Amino acid sequence: MSVIPIVELPATASEIASEIPAASPLRPSLWTAPEYTGTAAALEAKEAALAERLEAIASRFYRARFASSLAAEDMVITDAILRGSAALRAGIRVFTLATGRLHAETLAMLDEVKAHYGYEIERFTPDAEAVENYVRKHGMNAFYDSVELRKECCGIRKVEPLNRALSHADAWLTGQRREQAVTRAELPFEEIDEARGIPKFNPLADWTEAEVWAYLKRHAVPVNALHAKGYPSIGCEPCTRAVRAGEDVRAGRWWWESRDSKECGLHEQNIKH
Repeated sequence: MSVIPIVELPATASEIASEIPAASPLRPSLWTAPEYTGTAAALEAKEAALAERLEAIASRFYRARFASSLAAEDMVITDAILRGSAALRAGIRVFTLATGRLHAETLAMLDEVKAHYGYEIERFTPDAEAVENYVRKHGMNAFYDSVELRKECCGIRKVEPLNRALSHADAWLTGQRREQAVTRAELPFEEIDEARGIPKFNPLADWTEAEVWAYLKRHAVPVNALHAKGYPSIGCEPCTRAVRAGEDVRAGRWWWESRDSKECGLHEQNIKH
């Protein structure tokens, strides 16, 4: 009887760090939020432009929706909406995709937002039967086996719930930034979501990572506890790891794949274009 070798995924940065004493020079330095080196006036101008963009969207559309991952960029937009005018708060509804595989720290953000703003973010969950069929056919963590199986999992847990969330929307917003990935380098402020035939807005497209964190600190916005553990970008728990200082900010997302394919299907146009 032949023995099937066990193939292990590469250790994550956080796993490596946890096994090395804190005082050891071998302990990897994890990502930390960058310091803002610009002027207060420049940041205020960026904030004012964001507020104008959001107000314009809310006045132009009746059923705009904002898809929040509950991570840093999305908390900037959430804060700007919920601290904005009554018309803005009512005009852009915030929702999240509760995939069933999120970190506890991410789920805790739902209560944080409710406590801080008095606002309950709507949750959209995957179809239970579709999840069960995928697990029965491929296994709970089959997404590690191929890009195709990973995208199938994302399709079930993220894309289909997104389709339901946007089924009556006439526009939607994301927290994407050009700086985040090679697939987002030419990200426009406004584009057409070809799959749904509605406008899609990226209000932070021209923001830097440092500007995002400067905003969060300035306004004391609640943030996901994973950011303090070396996670600049946060998705589902088994598909996200902490990253080392100096690594690409999305290096921890589907880290076993090529950086050129790191989209889950929510923003497939980023790869096509």
